[in-house]
Amino acid sequence: MATDRINARLPEPLAQHVAKMVGPKGLYETPSEYIRSLIRRDMESPASQVYDAILEGFQDIADGRYLEGTGDFKKDLALFEQKEAEGWQ
Repeated sequence: MATDRINARLPEPLAQHVAKMVGPKGLYETPSEYIRSLIRRDMESPASQVYDAILEGFQDIADGRYLEGTGDFKKDLALFEQKEAEGWQ
């Protein structure tokens, strides 16, 4: 697995918080472990998932994968399923 190194300068209040979270009295053994945990939580957050879905939707539009809504949900869903089956051809 490839890894990247990230270096960051923290203002004193953030550095103090990290210091509280790390070490014998903290929840994490190292600052890196704490940062990885924060990133994982961010990746799993609903906001991150919504952001990814929005980007996917924009890409669908750019690639021509969209439908004009008719106002009839069942009809639109059937048309969507037909387009999916045809590979949006």
